[in-house]
Amino acid sequence: MNVVHRRYCRSARWRHHLDDLLPWALEDVSLGPDSRVIELGSGPGQTTDWLRGRVGHLTAVERDEHDAADLAARRADVQVVHADARDVPLPSGSFDAVLCFTMLHHLPSVAAQDQLMVEAARLLEAGGVFAGSDSRWGPLFALAHVRDTMTLVVPGQLPARLVAAGLQDPVVEWRRDALRFRAVRP
Repeated sequence: MNVVHRRYCRSARWRHHLDDLLPWALEDVSLGPDSRVIELGSGPGQTTDWLRGRVGHLTAVERDEHDAADLAARRADVQVVHADARDVPLPSGSFDAVLCFTMLHHLPSVAAQDQLMVEAARLLEAGGVFAGSDSRWGPLFALAHVRDTMTLVVPGQLPARLVAAGLQDPVVEWRRDALRFRAVRP
């Protein structure tokens, strides 16, 4: 992430945006006090903070060493794993839900996004849900990604990609600034 983008993802403004985005992204996803949830690409942990009071056991996976260490130091009630979300060193079928918020566009290619979706399917137990959101193109979004990775997710292509990753019943919906998705592991 470039410096401007990194700063924004730690801001009160971003936290306020998440208060709108996350309930919308998870509107039809059942999470509760007994759920075992893994968040792929937790970044500085603002989404993790929002999730913590809403799920049972929470694991956060973050590739950036400093973000992972900071989150682990700040959230003793979250299992933090420093790893690439495309290769998580945890057993298959360990989670009821795999969540991923506004991070797919940070991956370097569509193929890398597809690898993450395959990994999400591997981590899910049968009947578990892979759900999340990502940003859609807009002028401010593009400006925040100058000299930064920006591999946009095309909403109309995502259902087939989720099925190819080993998931079923994909649902993809979008609004002006974001898309949300969910699919189930058979």
